[in-house]
Amino acid sequence: MFFDSRRSAVLAKNGMVATSQPLAAQAGLQMLMQGGNAVDGAVAAAAALNVVEPESTGVGGDMFALIWNDREKQVRALNGSGRAPAAASIDQLRAAGHTRMPGEGVFSVSIPGTVHGWETILAAHGSMPLAEVLKPAIGYAEEGFPVSDFIAYQWSGQQARLSAFPSGQEMLLNGRPPRQGEVMRLPTLARTLRAVAEGGSAAFYQGEIAGRIAAFVQEQGGWITPGDLAAHTSDWDEPIATDYRGVTCWECPPNGQGIAALEALNIAEGFDIAGMGAQTVDTYHHLIEAMRLSFADAHRYVADPRIAQVPIAELTAKGYAAQRRELIDPAKAMPYAPFGEVSVGGDTVYISCVDGQGNACSFINSIYINFGSGLVVPDTGIVLQNRAALFSLEADHPNALAPGKRPYHTIIPALATVDGELYLCYGVMGGFMQPQGHLQVICNMVDFGMEPQQALNALRFQVIGDTTLVEEGLPPAVMGELQSRGHQLNLVSGHARVGMGGGQVIRRHPESGVLWAGSEPRKDGCAVGF
Repeated sequence: MFFDSRRSAVLAKNGMVATSQPLAAQAGLQMLMQGGNAVDGAVAAAAALNVVEPESTGVGGDMFALIWNDREKQVRALNGSGRAPAAASIDQLRAAGHTRMPGEGVFSVSIPGTVHGWETILAAHGSMPLAEVLKPAIGYAEEGFPVSDFIAYQWSGQQARLSAFPSGQEMLLNGRPPRQGEVMRLPTLARTLRAVAEGGSAAFYQGEIAGRIAAFVQEQGGWITPGDLAAHTSDWDEPIATDYRGVTCWECPPNGQGIAALEALNIAEGFDIAGMGAQTVDTYHHLIEAMRLSFADAHRYVADPRIAQVPIAELTAKGYAAQRRELIDPAKAMPYAPFGEVSVGGDTVYISCVDGQGNACSFINSIYINFGSGLVVPDTGIVLQNRAALFSLEADHPNALAPGKRPYHTIIPALATVDGELYLCYGVMGGFMQPQGHLQVICNMVDFGMEPQQALNALRFQVIGDTTLVEEGLPPAVMGELQSRGHQLNLVSGHARVGMGGGQVIRRHPESGVLWAGSEPRKDGCAVGF
């Protein structure tokens, strides 16, 4: 049971880029063809997506990356996410009547981490200057680009949010969202990107741009100051991993939710998934239950480990997964998924890029929901993210809002290695769909032997609380049996399938160096290589 994408796998040997918009994929490929490496290509594609898919990503958001250095056979993790402002206050929000973090507006804004992340990863692992990799994005912003199908669909519902402030018109075409095929120009964003190209991250976090961001946020009653922006830094972290049937799956550590994917894989490893068969009732049932248990833990324990105590080792342990696995009844769904007791001691874009030397960059960049907070900084084209919406207002929760703290983060890049060699550079963007997409892609490839495009074409499920979304095309008999086991199902079809994740996968053959790629059939993008 597959989404009928009519796409063949894309094969190349000298370099490959896969992402959610063809113009951005080509921007990354352009860097590779000019002699750049995987990191140069990934950042160029991410910057271009800021222009051609601005509802999903941008310099007002955050980024994470995993880098595979083929010479050193090493994975590194970069956390380019922002923190809460110094004045952030649970008491202030509760006094104003909030019982949970606002999902949009000025209090949902955290410090944007993207630009510093771009600069940091290029300085450590790139071969081209920031000014060079930003050229395609600047060109599309200045000269214009035709809006593609699914991006037009996601843009179409945003007119009211973008019209709430005059500066939102910078993201509209004659006062409305652009339609498919219309040419959109973003001149104010182009100026911001040019400033960054010329002055690096200092041009964004200090001086005029930082002043504009802070002034606009404060005019709306928010917390961000120029000092908050000037203090921002990215961090190199130790990646986390687990072995799934001989494949080592790598994720960034918390504050990201990649740990949920690893726990779910550990739980699933104890079942004969291959024996159950692809897209069968038993496979759906066991993977859904594994994901529900993993999310229960992630929502309880994932937070900023530099401030809160996060039991990373415990949640990724095989023994812990065995305990969680015992909660799964093969005949019926759990009424609710409880989190485990662990001692703690006290709308996104994704780019997969692999170069001809076997280096890989798994790169994700996001402003969270479509157009983030809904705030566009006047005369800059900067859409401010709403990542602070993922903090808790429960003061005793590990993920409680606090000054200088990073929130629970949904965006998670991934890599996989086999016997110390690169196997996959992959990711599945889309909020809380992301670890679920990682689980399903790995099972499709490892348990069922699918190649990358087949693995992405396969129908998916998405757990949302105690409800599960499934895609049109799933046989009624399978749906009926899942419901008889107690699963609460909702069917997704048409353009709404875009919410079932945006995956990109590049597989590398360790001996021939051949790159074998697939791109999300539910999005506008593609894989390109040379």
